[in-house]
Amino acid sequence: MSKTPGKYRRAMMLGIGLDSDGHKRLTRGPNFALVGGTAETHEAMTETAIKINEKLAARGKRLEEVNREEFDDIAHSVGLRRHEPEPQRRPAPSN
Repeated sequence: MSKTPGKYRRAMMLGIGLDSDGHKRLTRGPNFALVGGTAETHEAMTETAIKINEKLAARGKRLEEVNREEFDDIAHSVGLRRHEPEPQRRPAPSN
């Protein structure tokens, strides 16, 4: 990744739990913010963010210092998978 002299770069991970049990949850770390989810979902997101940070530390890097491929490799190693959206289908023309 290119670095612009004199500019500060910061990277953040954002986790959003879409399931709910009525409780509001927010967990913040030095480079992540996690919101929502059931207790189980929120705990899983927290563990994943911590594992990613441990992997980054083992490589001697910070989140803003890794490129997309390296982040994908780290994410894959902690059990995350990239979701590729399906191509949108065009509706049939109406006559």
